[in-house]
Amino acid sequence: MRKLKNSELDRLTIEGFKSSEKTPIIIVLDNIRSLNNIGSVFRTSDAFLVEKIYLCGITAQPPHKDIHKTALGSTEAVDWEHIEDTLTLVEKLKADGVRVISIEQAENATMLNEFTTQSKTKYALVFGNEVKGVQQMVVDASDLVIEIPQFGTKHSLNIAVSCGVVVWDVYSKLIIPHQ
Repeated sequence: MRKLKNSELDRLTIEGFKSSEKTPIIIVLDNIRSLNNIGSVFRTSDAFLVEKIYLCGITAQPPHKDIHKTALGSTEAVDWEHIEDTLTLVEKLKADGVRVISIEQAENATMLNEFTTQSKTKYALVFGNEVKGVQQMVVDASDLVIEIPQFGTKHSLNIAVSCGVVVWDVYSKLIIPHQ
């Protein structure tokens, strides 16, 4: 088996990405501190044609060299917007018919492997601060809380890893069965 060269991957241009049909997924970053995590979320969002990223509260915004280091140009492709207050955004998304899901460890959370998507539904996935997680008031306002099952000694995953796991899972449930 021969590894493919980047030139053989047939990737979209930025213009092609901008004009392509997006996956009905929105990412909400609730007060993320790490610029590298933010950049990694942009790359994951690019990979799965995420509709938009909302950078809330203290979450840094492009352009920034430390975001660029991990985003590798995906900040130019994926639409994003800074919103000061996460709760205000969540309430607006819900009013627009978006199903808001906090990714958090919480009472009565739905395990990711048990989560099923609904056709013709747009999802906003909220990922929280590296130390404090998603704000409780945002969890309270969410339509659902999803927890990533974990089986080792640690109680959490890095936010960039969590985003990759959840976005892939939701993407595969939304898109792959329909192809």
